[in-house]
Amino acid sequence: MSKPVSKAAQPSINVTPLIDVLLVLLIIFMVIQPQKEMKLPVRAPQPAPDAPPQPGMLMLTVSQSAQLQLNTHPIQIDDLGLKLASLMDERQSDDRALFIKASSTLPYPFIVRLIDMARRSGVISVGLLADDEEKNPG
Repeated sequence: MSKPVSKAAQPSINVTPLIDVLLVLLIIFMVIQPQKEMKLPVRAPQPAPDAPPQPGMLMLTVSQSAQLQLNTHPIQIDDLGLKLASLMDERQSDDRALFIKASSTLPYPFIVRLIDMARRSGVISVGLLADDEEKNPG
């Protein structure tokens, strides 16, 4: 005689409690995460003290009326390219810098034109400084 074949229940894992635990852990980590952010100290840069400019530094100052001064000497915009080219020929490549100090109310294309003239004259690095003292003295 042969044994009867019994159809027993197949073993299976009930995943419902596992999903519940997973959701609880997810909520816990979402609540804890904002508290674990790293807080780095941030210091805003302090304004530099007004020191006399270095002797070799070139400063191109532009007034509100678009008058140019190269190191306190008035210069016309037509002569600027030639003057900068002659000054850059006398300098080494790591010392070819020009600072342009202009009001933030001047038209942007005018300042870009000055930067382009300086770059064509051999200036390697151009620094821009905002000069709003004319508008807000003090």
